[in-house]
Amino acid sequence: MIITVFRNRLNPDNTEQYYDWAGRMSELAKTMPGYISHKSFEAVDGERVTIVEFADLASTRAWGAHPEHQKAMALGKQKFYLEYSIQVCQTL
Repeated sequence: MIITVFRNRLNPDNTEQYYDWAGRMSELAKTMPGYISHKSFEAVDGERVTIVEFADLASTRAWGAHPEHQKAMALGKQKFYLEYSIQVCQTL
């Protein structure tokens, strides 16, 4: 299994548009082959963490290459996130 840990802080100027995109990406991810689950959490200081699980690296890469997800990632860099980091890990 491949686990992706996505940490971020939202740009308060674009939260409504962010949540529209996030809802769409959540539903789209669930349709991807190899998808297992995803959950998001927010800390008191505003840091957010999303943990995504896919069955294998090929499925994770396919999600990363999906055209709509690519567009969402570009918008994230441009508008939605003040900062972010991504860690991709394989379970033993």
